[in-house]
Amino acid sequence: MKMTTMSAILLGALGSAVALCQAPAPAAPRTGPGVQAPQDAKYPDLIKTCKVPPPAPAGRGGGAAKGGQAKGPAAPAAAGPKDVTITAIPGVIAAGQQWKEVWKVEGNNADGIVATKDGGILAAQNDNSAVVKLDKNGKVSNAYTGLNTSGSVAMNGKYLFVLNRGLNQSIEQLEPQRKTLVNKNNGDPLDCLGGILNDMTADSKGGVYFTMGGLYHADSKGTITKYGENLNTNGIVLSPDEKHLYVTNGATVAAFDVQKDGSLTNQREFAKLEAGGGGDGSTFDSAGRLYVTSQANGIQVFTPDGKYLGVIPTPRPVITTTFSGPDRKTLYAVSRTGNTDWIIAIPMIAQGPKGRGK
Repeated sequence: MKMTTMSAILLGALGSAVALCQAPAPAAPRTGPGVQAPQDAKYPDLIKTCKVPPPAPAGRGGGAAKGGQAKGPAAPAAAGPKDVTITAIPGVIAAGQQWKEVWKVEGNNADGIVATKDGGILAAQNDNSAVVKLDKNGKVSNAYTGLNTSGSVAMNGKYLFVLNRGLNQSIEQLEPQRKTLVNKNNGDPLDCLGGILNDMTADSKGGVYFTMGGLYHADSKGTITKYGENLNTNGIVLSPDEKHLYVTNGATVAAFDVQKDGSLTNQREFAKLEAGGGGDGSTFDSAGRLYVTSQANGIQVFTPDGKYLGVIPTPRPVITTTFSGPDRKTLYAVSRTGNTDWIIAIPMIAQGPKGRGK
C-alpha cells in the first residue's frame, strides 16, 4: 500500500514537471476585423495575388505596422500625464488655459478625429471596427458599425469617409450614402500599394487625398493617382479653400498646390517642426494657421506662410487634432499611451473653419 501511494506521488510529480516543461500552446492566428492588414495571418496570401508587388516596408509614416497602429510611431509605455504650462500665442490661445480630459477608452479606439456640424467629434476605432461620436456634452455613442479596422475619418460638406485598415483595405464613404469609394488600384487589392492606409482628407467633389507610405488621390470614381517625390508621409490636410494640400514628411511639412481637376503640383517644404521628432495629424483654423501634432512637444502652430508661432504643450503625446464645440473654438486632440487613448480638449481664441471636419 505504501509503495502504491509513493508511486502515485512520484508519477504525479513527474507529470507536473512534464507539464511545466511543455511549451505553451501557440496563439491562434490573428485575422479579421480589428487586425491591421500586414498583421493579418492571411496577408501573405493576399499579397501573392498582386500583379505589382508592394515595395519593401518604409520607415515612419506608412510602411509596416508599428505598435499596432498606423499613425505615428509605437505608443510609449503607459505613464501619468505631465504638468504643462500654456503660454499665450496671440490670436490662437490665451496663457494659462488647461487641457480637460473628455473621454478615455482602452485599446486603439480613438483616431483620425473630425468635427461634426453640431459641435461634436467623430473618432475611428481600430480595435472595435466602428466610428463613435462624442457629442458637445461628452456623451459617446456608436455612429457607424460593421467596419473593417477603421483608422481615420474625413469630412467635407456632405461627404464623410472612413479608412478601413483590415485585410482588403478600403476607403469607405459613409455619407451621403454608404458605399466603397476605393479598394482596388489597377485591378490589384489596395493592400498591394504596401503598408497601411494611414490618414486622409476629403475634397468637396467626393474624392479623398490619403497617405499610405506615399501620397495619393482617389477621385469620386475611385481612380487613384500618386503624387510627390521623396516623401515619408503621415498626416494630411487640405487648406480651408482647398487650394493647397499639406502632408507631414518626417520632421517637415510638405505643401502642394491643388489644381481644378484635383491634381497636385509645385511640391515644396512648407515648414520645419521644432524640437525634433515627426509630425502626425493636423488641422487648420479659420485664419489659415496650421496646427500639427508632434510626439516631441504637443501641437505646433504655423502661420499660413509657414512661420512657426509656438506650441500648445500636451500632458501626453498626441496623434490627431481638430477644432469643434458649438462655436468651433475648442481644440480637441487624441493622446495615445500604452494601450489607452484619451480625447482631450482646450478652449481657444482661434476658431476652426466651418463646413469641414478639420
